[in-house]
Amino acid sequence: MEIRKEVENVFIPLIQARIRYKDGEIVSYVDTLLNLELPEEKRKLTNEEIVSLCAEFLGAASDTTITALQWTMSCLVKYPAIQEKLYKEIAIARKSEEENRKKLITEEDIRKLSYLKAVILESLRMHPPSHFLLPHRLTKEMELNGYALPKNAIIYFMAREMGLDPNMWEDPMEFKPERFLMDDHREGETFDITGRREIKMMPFGVGRRVCPGYDFAMFHLEYFVANLIWCFEWKPVEGDDVDLTEEIDFTFTMKNPLRARISLRMI
Repeated sequence: MEIRKEVENVFIPLIQARIRYKDGEIVSYVDTLLNLELPEEKRKLTNEEIVSLCAEFLGAASDTTITALQWTMSCLVKYPAIQEKLYKEIAIARKSEEENRKKLITEEDIRKLSYLKAVILESLRMHPPSHFLLPHRLTKEMELNGYALPKNAIIYFMAREMGLDPNMWEDPMEFKPERFLMDDHREGETFDITGRREIKMMPFGVGRRVCPGYDFAMFHLEYFVANLIWCFEWKPVEGDDVDLTEEIDFTFTMKNPLRARISLRMI
């Protein structure tokens, strides 16, 4: 209750400030909540309900992204050859811009880095922050693969098992970013993580209810991983192998958090 009160003390003044200074030109997430009316109860949301939704919105975006970032960096420490290949791709992308070699990687640079995207996707395939997606309820009775499913049954989609399915992936337990460098069906296209063409993994869900922040998450993962590898060399602590054992928190995190020895690269 004390933590909840602290959250309200942070959010409610910001919500009230938005109400006072709303200009009508830019619609924010808070604006949509302020305009929302519950049809059955015929009322607006309370400040406390808006606080809960804002906290959920920000927490879901940051916690899952941070978790995915730690898993990705852990894999790059555990597999130094992959880290070196990624660094070389970044260096080549910067080679034609000598005056910018010491600057941080930008959004424009990221568009050129196909192996970076492959590393992120492979990390999400093996270590999605959530092993199963939010539950769904059936609106009518149906049959699926020979199983009779009653109306109102709760269905969970096991995102982790999909990413490790040997019927879908060759050597699913091996960390191989190269598998994402070329789409199996359409040469030259990037992997379709939203499931529009086919569903082989779904760390962000798929279809109409795909996570609205997946573009936001992918960009931040690519941005931070690229800059962390561009600026620093990451090595395991001597005598301390990177342990990829998982444990459940709000997301599936590392049971033994990453410990690494980093050194500044001579860029």
